[in-house]
Amino acid sequence: MKITWFGHSAYRIDNGSDVILIDPFLSGNPSFDGDVKEASAGATHLLLTHGHDDHLGDSIDILKDTDAMLVANFEICMYLVGQGANAEKINPGNHGGTLDCGGFTTTFVKAEHSSSSQTEDGRNIYLGNPSGLVLHFPGKPTFYHMGDTDIFSDMSIINELHRPKIACVPVGDRFTMGGAVAALACRRFFDFETILPCHYGSFPIIDQTADIFIEALGEQSDRVKLLEPSGSFEV
Repeated sequence: MKITWFGHSAYRIDNGSDVILIDPFLSGNPSFDGDVKEASAGATHLLLTHGHDDHLGDSIDILKDTDAMLVANFEICMYLVGQGANAEKINPGNHGGTLDCGGFTTTFVKAEHSSSSQTEDGRNIYLGNPSGLVLHFPGKPTFYHMGDTDIFSDMSIINELHRPKIACVPVGDRFTMGGAVAALACRRFFDFETILPCHYGSFPIIDQTADIFIEALGEQSDRVKLLEPSGSFEV
């Protein structure tokens, strides 16, 4: 399994024949200086945690170019179908639901945030519950993308149910947990083997580094895999 970070909260997971994109905010992402088509080439699945533009990103163009399966809450699925996504390639769910995605499953779990998208005339469209996404791969570590969230005590239930070993953790503050709180969430509720800090360094109004997070992790800081945008590693 190969995991690539494109900056902000955008990831690609290559696992055999499955090519999974999560929150593909690419063309408007200040941290990403690659090519959108190259980054999304061969995508078989596109997963979304919530509806904000810095997570929807290039979803509609990627869905049209690749015909990937869209995995998101019902509201986001219908919203993107209205913009031209293939209605026969959606796989909608919501909190607590587990979806068969072929070579893996996706479970929607709680995230403390909001979810909407802004129209050209400035209106906000409600796009359902924000989620974290837990991906189970047969015989491989469970992967947890927290989405945008604050700390919450039910993280203990997520750990009890899923035992995730690889996690994407937002640390940038202002719109998500800051570094110290994110570190507390990791230490108190989980036993991650690999921690991928995200949602930092992209916009000036959020933290520019993961330094606070890494320092606050203390003895667990060696579990952090600090990637540069478009950097990847093998599991």
